Amino acid sequence: MKGIILAGGKATRLRPLTSITSKQLLPVYNKPMIYYPLMTLLQAGIKDILIIISPEYAGHFLQLLGSGKKFGTKFTYEIQEEPKGLADAFIIGEDFIDNDSVAMILGDNIFTDNLSADIKSFKSGGRIFAIEVPDPERYGVVDFDQSGKALSIEEKPKHPKSNYCVTGLYVYDNSVVEIAKNLKPSDRGEIEITDINKFYLEKGELDVKILHNDWFDAGTFDSLLDASNLVAKNQHLWEEFGS
Repeated sequence: MKGIILAGGKATRLRPLTSITSKQLLPVYNKPMIYYPLMTLLQAGIKDILIIISPEYAGHFLQLLGSGKKFGTKFTYEIQEEPKGLADAFIIGEDFIDNDSVAMILGDNIFTDNLSADIKSFKSGGRIFAIEVPDPERYGVVDFDQSGKALSIEEKPKHPKSNYCVTGLYVYDNSVVEIAKNLKPSDRGEIEITDINKFYLEKGELDVKILHNDWFDAGTFDSLLDASNLVAKNQHLWEEFGS
């Protein structure tokens, strides 16, 4: 399995912090933000990782992360000239993915669950991870039947059918590349990862895992502060990860 970290974008919600650097390079307690999603992939044994970055700060990422050797993995870098939606990662990464399955994680997502087993056990179709939140209308929302089977997924609905949002870790088989290439842009002008999830769901090939511990989408000032405070209190979760 290949890994992708999507670390592009403008991060306008975090200005002026992101006026001089990438959001994914901001500190979360004592490590750069990107270290945390990177750890999620490394814990799962993924040794070949594509990092998608914006052109303005490409040198910063290279200086911080290098070739991947110090992390026991190999990094490849690609530039995303402008944000076109999360699903664009699979188009940018087409050659990198080649004939393999892929786990794509957003560079501002911090998971405290150890998801290694769920990533390693993936066989085919799609696998996503959901968690109960107080503000599901900000995210993609997944609805379940009484047996826990996913029924529907909606992107930022005004009237969510559940309180479970889709987090920023997505595991797909190789067909995701062609699915992404055939998506039509949404009203926002982006190709949506929710449409990829809907495609797999309609085929009966989407598996939704429920998270039970803390998760952060560290793209706002409040969530960035909350994530830093949690990491400070739970350093044991990351103590084996390089400085």
